[in-house]
Amino acid sequence: MAITDKIYVKNHRQISSQLDTNIPKGAFKGATLDILFQGEGLQKLDEATRDRVLDFAEDFLDCDCQSNPYCGCPERKFMRYLLELREGGLGPDAIVDVMSDDYMVYAYSGDILSFLDDSVRTLEAIEELADVEGDDSMEARARQKKHSLSG
Repeated sequence: MAITDKIYVKNHRQISSQLDTNIPKGAFKGATLDILFQGEGLQKLDEATRDRVLDFAEDFLDCDCQSNPYCGCPERKFMRYLLELREGGLGPDAIVDVMSDDYMVYAYSGDILSFLDDSVRTLEAIEELADVEGDDSMEARARQKKHSLSG
């Protein structure tokens, strides 16, 4: 299960009530993305919520793919965002706090920790494969990324 399946809309009941429609709790579920991407009814949201929703849509749903928002770009952008927060020195609890403040979405810190651990393990595998293939540049890049995520 991808980390984006474990990202939830904060206050999703309140937002559903303001929009007069049910939205899934998952931030990257199809119906949630439809509402964000199409923007229908966003004027019904209070200003603070609308600003965060629009920030989320601008930062993660903006791509030129024909199948946007179902192209995978939003999920990849969000994972990149999480990795950048970690590279900035934040731990799982702080990452949850920042994403809640930035976009009104949350996750459990254990899920974030698991995602970060999986990312480090993937980089270790890339580093070892690059070594076997003799790709010194890729090996060095994977090692540097691994160290920046490991803290």
